[in-house]
Amino acid sequence: MEKKILAFGDSIMKGVVAEFNPSSNPAMKYGICPGNFADACSKLFSRKIFNFARFGSNIAAGKKYFDRNLDKICPGDYVVLEFGGNDSNMDWKAISENAFAEHLPQTTLRDFRRIYNSIIDEILERGGIPVLMSLPPVDAYKFFDFISIGNNVENLKAYLCGRVQYIADWHEKYNLEVFKIAADKRVHVIDITTAFLDHNNYTDYLCIDGMHPNEAGHQLIFGAVRDYCMAMGVC
Repeated sequence: MEKKILAFGDSIMKGVVAEFNPSSNPAMKYGICPGNFADACSKLFSRKIFNFARFGSNIAAGKKYFDRNLDKICPGDYVVLEFGGNDSNMDWKAISENAFAEHLPQTTLRDFRRIYNSIIDEILERGGIPVLMSLPPVDAYKFFDFISIGNNVENLKAYLCGRVQYIADWHEKYNLEVFKIAADKRVHVIDITTAFLDHNNYTDYLCIDGMHPNEAGHQLIFGAVRDYCMAMGVC
């Protein structure tokens, strides 16, 4: 019986791209990239990838739909996980209203690690092969322009102590956590971060919101996944 590939994650795994049109409402439009990396991988493997990723999902939401589909995992199946981007995100509207109140990310690092570990454990218990994906870098300045729409820019800057780059630094903490989890659990991680950082102008591979890879970015991710699969003899 051919082994399955199941994928759980957020909008990046789903293949979502963002476009900005100031004449429309809302101005930011999201759609599925026709050349997204998951579809490209499906063609590479000549088999369907069961993609359960959802737009806006963090690890807690992902755990819920993972549990609903747990019975689909059979021994030897590959289960690809991609989480962290939404987990690291803040409630920028609340920050805009009061920069000096306490603000927590969608998921604290402690909870991120705890829930991620529990998902990996369940995959291993069913004989599946968990494969983690690292995160693409964000463009802090593009992202800041995005979250500034309709918000109090001065309060956002005050929260960041005037250092917009902190957005990317904070996001990177969650990316590093993915590598730490993979090392601790002794499972594989596909490094897509380097595929972006290999380019001095990696921001050209991100959408206008500074966080979603554009079509060219999806090609970078596909290349990283392809190289991993070839090295592991999966293709």
